Parts: sequence; C-alpha cells; structure tokens
Amino acid sequence: MPGDLHILVAEPDAGTRLDAYLGAQDSCPSRSACARLVEAGAVAVNGEVCLSKKYAVAVGDRISVELPEEEALSGVVIPQPIPLDIRFEDDYLIVLSKQRGLVCHPAHGHADGTLANALVYHCGLEHLGTLQGEDRPGIVHRLDRDTSGLMLAAKDDETQRALQDLIRLRTLDRRYIALVHGYIAHDEGTISTGIARSTRDRVKMAVSDDPFARQAITTFKVLERFEASRTDDGYTLVECHLYTGRTHQIRVHMRHINHPLVGDPLYGKGKGAERADRGLARQFLHSWRVAFTHPVTGETIECRDTLPWDLAAVLEDIEPLSIGRTPAGDKIIPQLLEW
Repeated sequence: MPGDLHILVAEPDAGTRLDAYLGAQDSCPSRSACARLVEAGAVAVNGEVCLSKKYAVAVGDRISVELPEEEALSGVVIPQPIPLDIRFEDDYLIVLSKQRGLVCHPAHGHADGTLANALVYHCGLEHLGTLQGEDRPGIVHRLDRDTSGLMLAAKDDETQRALQDLIRLRTLDRRYIALVHGYIAHDEGTISTGIARSTRDRVKMAVSDDPFARQAITTFKVLERFEASRTDDGYTLVECHLYTGRTHQIRVHMRHINHPLVGDPLYGKGKGAERADRGLARQFLHSWRVAFTHPVTGETIECRDTLPWDLAAVLEDIEPLSIGRTPAGDKIIPQLLEW
C-alpha cells in the first residue's frame, strides 16, 4: 500500500532545497528520486502541493510525501495490446475513457494488464512522459480500478508537467457522475476538508484535521432525486467537480456528508446493503467530462463520456422512483444516456 511520510522542518535545515532536504531523510529515496516525486505532485508543504524542487524549506514547514507503493514494480513496463477507447489524441497527449476493472499501472497483484501496458503498446515507451516514474509511463492522474471514464495521458515529460500544473492550479475541469444513498436537500454544495490516510484502516483515506492532511475540495450539483423504498433510503444523482485530486476524494467526501456512493466496497453501507446497492458490483462513479486548455497548442479540449452499461442499468432500475430532475439534471442526464 502507499507509504506516507510527514516531516516538520527544524531550524538547522532552514533554507535547504526541498529535494536535497528530502533526500537526506532516512525514510526517503535518493535526492534525484525525491526531485521526481516533487515534480509528480507527491509532495505537499503546509497542505498545498509543491512542484518546485528548488523550494527553500523554512522552520516549521509541515512536509508530507506520498511515497511510491511498496508493492510497485520496478523495471520496464512491457507493451500489451489492451484496447484503448481514445477520445482525443495528438503528438502531445491522449484523452481516453478507462473501462472499469482496469488498473492504471503495474503493482503487486497486477504485474501487467494495466493501462500503462496499453499506453506503451500504443505509443512506445520512448513517447510517454515518465515524471510519475518509469513504472507509470504517461500517467497524469489516476482513476481507481473500478472507477470508469475520462482521464489524461502525456506523451512527454514537458506535457506531463504542464498537465499536472493545470490540476494543481485547478484549471483542468474534471466532472464526475455519482449515485449516492439518501436524499440531498440542497441543489448544490461544497465539501472542503483535509484528507489523510485513515489511522484505523491503512487501505482507506479519511477526512482529517491533522496538520499534515492535504486540502481537498469537491463541489456537487444534484441532478435527480429518487424516493425511498422498503430496501433503501432513497438515492440522489449528483455531478461532482474536483478542484483537487486526492486519493478516493469523492468517495471519502460523500461518505463524510453521510451520502456514500452506491456500490462502494470501501466507503459504502457495508455488508447487508446488496439490495440497497441495486446489485452493483463497484462504486457508482464515472468521470464523464474533462475540459482544459491544451498546454502546447492553446486550443480548448473538451471531451464527454456516456455512462457505461452497468451504471446506466442502475438508473433505469430506479427510474420509477424518480421524484424529479433539477435544471442541471435536465441538461446533463440526456448527455449521459446517449448511445
């Protein structure tokens, strides 16, 4: 599982470059490896991602490092002819729709058969960015294995860094569709918390006020509401807008406001909720829209993705329980169900 390192800068180290400071820590890899972690957005200073390896640390700085997974595999990622559903591609980047069940990069238990293997087959290893590490070629941001939908890949380090900057500056517009348990009364909302690894279960993330927790901001709009039945407490279909990209962010945030995602095996209702989850075997979460300014050409790129069959089937199943769409739902839902 991922490792997390938290450091409080002491006076003797003030003024040291960030990569050198991290490289000197016993729990960190080499200075060059730490520099790559910084460039990949894996280092936060005082709760905010820092992408400058030249940043001079100051007394009292709280530095958090997301170390690579202990089970991450080293070595060259082999090419494999796994189908890619590409929605946009040029010489610099790819926008694709990831299918459910596809892991983003090799790790223990998933040595191959990943999105990274597919990208190497499609592009060639020499034509993919490696800022995230050689075991994660092209990867700009990740989707959980069982989360489907749109994501980005970069064909060179410069483009990869630029796309990660767009995420950091919150100008890469990422929209997700989620079906959650319960009735959300307000048509819109904002969830802003710290998120850190759970102290009770290291597989999970959790809302936290720990000084080292990383800021996470999610806004949502209600699209449609569904009345309760004998086996559930109703449902709400929402569009979530990510302003930050923390691990499991939407899943953790919706659980935090007592509206867990339907079908979520980690943060959902748990055992005995199969009927309320409508038989769904994964979390109802789909990356349906991305929009951004191309970092090289300057053109506006916007891609949209309809719901896959398993999520659309759940909506069809509960449609008789609908108590109405919002104006946002009237606009967005037809786009989700176009086939």
